[in-house]
Amino acid sequence: MRVGAGRMRRGVACATLLGAVVPGCSEGSGEAADDRASTSAEASGGGPAAAKSGGSVGAAGSACELPVTFDVAADWEAKAVDTEPGEGDDEPARELADALLRQGPVTAACEIDAKPAGHIGFLRVWTGEPGDADARSVLREFVAAEQGAEKAAYRAFETADGVTGTEVTYRYRSKALDETKEERALAVTTKRGPVVLHLGGMDTGEHRAMLPAYELARRTLRVG
Repeated sequence: MRVGAGRMRRGVACATLLGAVVPGCSEGSGEAADDRASTSAEASGGGPAAAKSGGSVGAAGSACELPVTFDVAADWEAKAVDTEPGEGDDEPARELADALLRQGPVTAACEIDAKPAGHIGFLRVWTGEPGDADARSVLREFVAAEQGAEKAAYRAFETADGVTGTEVTYRYRSKALDETKEERALAVTTKRGPVVLHLGGMDTGEHRAMLPAYELARRTLRVG
């Protein structure tokens, strides 16, 4: 995203206005409540059962080089996020960019735009520094950094290839728009640090329509 930092900053700022990305917190109470509610989004989803792959990201030479690889839905457009300051950026602009590009323990690394596929939203990938935190802890910090997030429900998941991690479904309440919508994310840990995949959307309808692309990414997720 030298596409760059400019496009990501505009994209995240726009998402903020739509109630998609703002740092802060609220979540459901207790591990048991989290686990009992964990399948709510699966039951509520609609749209096609599966998305066709349009290629993959994560490997060297792909649109986004990441600690993981996964398939991207057909017509979705992936671009790496450049977190380096742009030429001519003053200190306030840099501080704002840093705030928008970081959420909890992770920093924006890749955005996969659904617009070419006819939807309004992004599947975003966030990466962090190597450490001892497990996937659930990373994901909790990520959600806690999103102001307006509530009713978070966590669960463990494992792919057919043996990748394990934690997934969360939650609701985001936008005070600016006075509406609530569904969002979800997953986290895995790697030797190169934690990775979070987040799916938002302009509203719950768009979010549900984009779920097949998210599920394709989760199903094909590989570490290293």
